[in-house]
Amino acid sequence: MKAIVRTRFGGPDVLEVQEVPTPAVLPGCVLIRVRAFGLNHAELYMRRGEWGDVAPISGIECAGIVEADATGQLRRGQTVVALMGGMGRGINGSYAEYTVVPATNVVPVDTTLAWDALAALPEAYSVAWTCLHRNLDIQPGQRLVVRGGTSALGQAAIDIAAQSGAEVMATTRQPDRAPLLRALGAAHVITAGSELVHAAGWPGGPVDAVLDLLGNSTVLDSLRTTRRGGRVCLAGFLGGMAPLAEFNPLGQMPSDVHLSFFGSFNFGTHAFPLSDVPMQAIVDQAACGAYRGRPARVFSLDEVATAHAVMERGEMGGKGVVVL
Repeated sequence: MKAIVRTRFGGPDVLEVQEVPTPAVLPGCVLIRVRAFGLNHAELYMRRGEWGDVAPISGIECAGIVEADATGQLRRGQTVVALMGGMGRGINGSYAEYTVVPATNVVPVDTTLAWDALAALPEAYSVAWTCLHRNLDIQPGQRLVVRGGTSALGQAAIDIAAQSGAEVMATTRQPDRAPLLRALGAAHVITAGSELVHAAGWPGGPVDAVLDLLGNSTVLDSLRTTRRGGRVCLAGFLGGMAPLAEFNPLGQMPSDVHLSFFGSFNFGTHAFPLSDVPMQAIVDQAACGAYRGRPARVFSLDEVATAHAVMERGEMGGKGVVVL
C-alpha cells in the first residue's frame, strides 16, 4: 500500500510517499481502508519530534471502510470514522491507504456525506463537543470565549456552541477572518493577543467559560477573565508548547474558577469512551447543514508535505483534509 512515511524528524520534506506492507488486523482492532483523513497540528509536533518517539506513519483520524474487524462487531464494507487510540503515536496512523485502529476508537456512521466532508468531522467535532459539554458544561445563554477561533477545532467549537444556544465570543489575530467566525455563529469577534480584557472588541465583564486553544501562553489570562464558579478548558497549544515559567498555583490561580485539560488521546479510555460523543448526530447535523464544518482545503496523498507547510505557515484557514 502507499503511505506517507516520516524518514526522520524535521520539516515537511521529511514526509515521503512510500510503498509499505498492508497491515494485518490485530486482536481487538479494526482494519480500515482509508478514504480520507483530516490534518491536525498534533501531526506537526509529531513530525518535528516534539512529542518524543512516535510512529513513522502519522495521522490521528480518518474516515473509511471496514476491511476486517477482529472483534466481529462491524461488517466488512461498513462506513466508519476513527480517531486517536494511539494512532500516529504508539501505532501507525492514517496517512496511508490502510490503517489498524483499536475497536474502542472506531465508530460506525450512516451517511451520504462525501469523504472530504466526513473526514473533516471526527477529531475537531468530537474534541469540541467533549470540551463544551463535559469539561465546560456549557448551558444555553452562557457567555463562552473560544480562544483560537480560526483553527479547525475553534471553528467546530463555535459551530457547536452557537447551535447549543451559547453566546459565543471568538478570538483571532486575523481580523479578515471575522466574517467566517460570525457565519459560524460567533456573536462577537475579538482581535486578541495575550490579554482578553484589553483586546479590541471585548464586550466587557467576566464570562461563564473559556475554551483556550492557544495553550500555556494565555491560560492564566483566561482564568482571570472567567466569573466566579466559571470554567476554563485548555485543549490546544497553538501559541506554542513551552511550559509556564515558574508557575505558582497558590499565587496565580483564582480560587473560584475551575480549570481542566482535554486531549483526544483520552478517547477510548474508561473515562472518555467514544460512545459518549454523539457522532451519528454530529454527522447528521453536518449533512443537513446545521453544522457548517467543511474542509477549508483538500489535498491528495502526495500533497501531504505541501499541506504540512501550509499548516505551519498558518494559512490553512480551517480544516485541511486529504482524500485518497
